[in-house]
Amino acid sequence: MSPPDSESLPRDVRVAWHRFADTYEPLRADLYRYCRYLTRSPWDAEDLAQDAFARAFATLGRMGEQTPPNPRAWLFRVASNLWLDQVRRSRLERDKTPALLAEASTLPPDSASTREAAGMLLSQLAPQERAAVVLKDVFELSLEEIASTLATSTGAVKAALHRGRGKLVEPIEAHGRTPSRAVVDAFVAAFNAHDIDRVTALLLDSATVEVVGATTSFGSDGCRDGMLRGMVFGSKRLAAAATEGGIEARLVMGALSTPPRSEVRLYRGEAIVLIWYAHEDGEYVRAVNRVVSDGDGIAHLANYFFTPELIAEICGELEVPCRSNGHRWWLERNGCP
Repeated sequence: MSPPDSESLPRDVRVAWHRFADTYEPLRADLYRYCRYLTRSPWDAEDLAQDAFARAFATLGRMGEQTPPNPRAWLFRVASNLWLDQVRRSRLERDKTPALLAEASTLPPDSASTREAAGMLLSQLAPQERAAVVLKDVFELSLEEIASTLATSTGAVKAALHRGRGKLVEPIEAHGRTPSRAVVDAFVAAFNAHDIDRVTALLLDSATVEVVGATTSFGSDGCRDGMLRGMVFGSKRLAAAATEGGIEARLVMGALSTPPRSEVRLYRGEAIVLIWYAHEDGEYVRAVNRVVSDGDGIAHLANYFFTPELIAEICGELEVPCRSNGHRWWLERNGCP
């Protein structure tokens, strides 16, 4: 038998998430910028920011009545810990790093050995030097706050700052993903023809379609009438969001129900898809699609719609106008959770 309140659980979680976002969502832009400096990639920065936000929400639920006194520094710490884990795993997989790191990876996150490993990484890894410099020079955190964020000592922070300043070189280059241009062009042609069947036919049977930070569908059949139809014809819901929900009413900004059009652009060596939406005062990019192809088909399609910082960065670099949809994909009618 199901628990008595199981049917209300999803709504209860949404309400809690909504309350969490009321406090922490205004810090998302700073969180994205911090993750952007760490990862050097807008795509990886968005992934890290999404993971950090979700981890912070889950962690807050285990903190009892205590709340972080400095929410921004706390979010940075959550992101730093996640990134430190990624760096450590990558190094362990690549070249069998020293035993200290291998042992630290199996210990509880608050152990003294893990903090020691973090300090070791801070003194040896360029990425950790970058983290210290960014926290100090970009976000103006104190040495004590940086040490807390990176789980190390102020002395280690000072040393990292000394070594790390001047090393923040960010080459503009391809990110190692080269989707088939033919597949991307075929997707754009089918999208602009508003042909859901043609779009679906491009998906491999095992494909995933993701609205980043919101939801994911699996398999071509499972994606057709939900995710893909929403991408191609979702402008109707966008235009009516002030009364029907979906995004905050203030973000509609004169959007029209005309189906959006897609366009291929080269961004840092990768063919990506910009999604243009019609408005009363012209066209604006409100989403970016990224394709992972396998042969002649699409293995993964990522739709960046509720990712305003990433959209603004990419459109700024490409010098095209854009508008934000915010982060709140769960809003229902009249903006109520």
